[in-house]
Amino acid sequence: MSTAIVTGQPVPGSPLEGDLRSLGFDVRVASDAADVATLLAAVPGDQRIAVVDARFVGHLHALRLALTDPRFAASAVPGAVTAKPEARKALTHALPSNTGGTAPLPDAIATAMESGATDVHRPELGTLVATVPTDPQTRNEARQAVAAVDDEAVRLRTAVKSRDGFFTTYCISPYSRYIARWCARRGLTPNQVTTASLLTALIAAGCAATGTRGGFVAAGLLLILSFVLDCTDGQLARYSLQYSTLGAWLDATFDRAKEYAYYAGLALGAARGGDDVWALALGAMVLQTCRHVVDFSFNEANHDATANTSPTAALSDKLDSVGWTVWVRRMIVLPIGERWALIAVLTAVTTPRVTLVVLLIGCALAACYTTAGRVLRSLTRKATRTDRAAAALADLADNGTLASAFAALKLPAWLRPAPALAFAGGAALVGTAALTTYGSPWVVVGAVIYIALSGLALARPLKAPLDWLVPPFFRAAEYGTILVLAAKADVNGALPAAFGLVAAVAYHHYDTVYRIKGGTGAPPAWLVRAIGGQEGRALVVAVAAALLPATDFTVALTALAVAVALVVLVESIHFWVTAHKRGAPAVHDEGEPA
Repeated sequence: MSTAIVTGQPVPGSPLEGDLRSLGFDVRVASDAADVATLLAAVPGDQRIAVVDARFVGHLHALRLALTDPRFAASAVPGAVTAKPEARKALTHALPSNTGGTAPLPDAIATAMESGATDVHRPELGTLVATVPTDPQTRNEARQAVAAVDDEAVRLRTAVKSRDGFFTTYCISPYSRYIARWCARRGLTPNQVTTASLLTALIAAGCAATGTRGGFVAAGLLLILSFVLDCTDGQLARYSLQYSTLGAWLDATFDRAKEYAYYAGLALGAARGGDDVWALALGAMVLQTCRHVVDFSFNEANHDATANTSPTAALSDKLDSVGWTVWVRRMIVLPIGERWALIAVLTAVTTPRVTLVVLLIGCALAACYTTAGRVLRSLTRKATRTDRAAAALADLADNGTLASAFAALKLPAWLRPAPALAFAGGAALVGTAALTTYGSPWVVVGAVIYIALSGLALARPLKAPLDWLVPPFFRAAEYGTILVLAAKADVNGALPAAFGLVAAVAYHHYDTVYRIKGGTGAPPAWLVRAIGGQEGRALVVAVAAALLPATDFTVALTALAVAVALVVLVESIHFWVTAHKRGAPAVHDEGEPA
């Protein structure tokens, strides 16, 4: 339960108290600041509190945005201010000692909270109205302004992200927002819709695994349905302001699980028809995961950079002002909507091999486009990166005990440019795996070189312009080595086992990203050490390939996949459930301003 304290003399005919109750507030009335302080002291400390001027005129959705968004400790619009338990103390201290000011009491409280270094979120209202009229004429004008804008239409529109892809914007969102409203009116939560999307995608993967034309058609249709539900869960969260840390993690994690499970379904379906495409399925997962880590690393490196200017960025902003170029550039990067639509259509009308080959080509071109643009931005940007950004990149690198031992070595700065060291180490490892026969000891030598260079790459803070490339190079090296050695083994089961291992490790890497983005910190050091670190796992796989026959190597990959999956899943689920129960702040995900 939340409590709203309405201050001042009630206005006859005002719907304010009814609106507040509809938003879940227990309404209490105070005559002045002293009365507010008394009522505030009587409210339990674990409740959200709101102070609203009795003269408030505005849309219900304006109040909803200001008073019920769980992502912010304190929020305000003209005439209303709210504080979650963690900001209650700041609100109490901000209460004025007298009411002699001209500003409405909630506005004075919000201003005083900001002066006291408390962040007060002020939502973008756009066409929505929130005001405190001071005379009958302005009150009448405000009521007319409220009547002129349909806040439900605004609420539906703002449930949709402002920067979605072309397919999502024009083929999904025009109706998925209404599905979101339908779900909200029936009490469904975003997490329930997210789970439904996962189950639908898994059924789609099962249909693809049948290897029949009917199964492929059903798989394509179900994959699109899964994506509709995937859009709906976020729109439901924005429509009803049901944000949570757990929900953000489930949404992001399930997206990866759905897509990669579908790749496995395609591979199983192809195998039923006598075609082995596991290498293509694993290659698609490796490429897509590396694309994602490029995005994450670049964004984290520049999250709070100062003097963040670049001619390349300026050109990009200029192109964004030309309507058609915006959509072309969004489609070129093959975002999830376009990608899933491509996969669904190709699954229904072609074969798994064609689907995966086209997907690989499309994702490779998209990766070249986005990575080249980010490299150019980094080289032309005069920016100072922070210790926080360097720490985030180090966490994304996922170095374990072996590499960390080499990180302590002191080398001249010109001998240790981090991206060059990471690339050289990865090239040595993947190159020896690709250019030697299965069982060659040279792969172990390549792994040892990789370990040393992985450590040296992190011998200094990752603050240079291109240091964000280090985590993607590490991901490509580890995943690529597993793919190449499994393919070289050339026995049944090796590539599926490699697929499982990469999926388990990729989950750990995605989980690291989502923790950093959510502000909850990277996984604990003991977890990274327990699963070997990225260089330790690469060494284990290289040694297994050098010492074991191909059939035993498959067993080793399977055992390693199961072990990694068990450790990271148990720790991750425990962490996120505990964080949710502790009330960790939700990840911000704004829709389009009204």
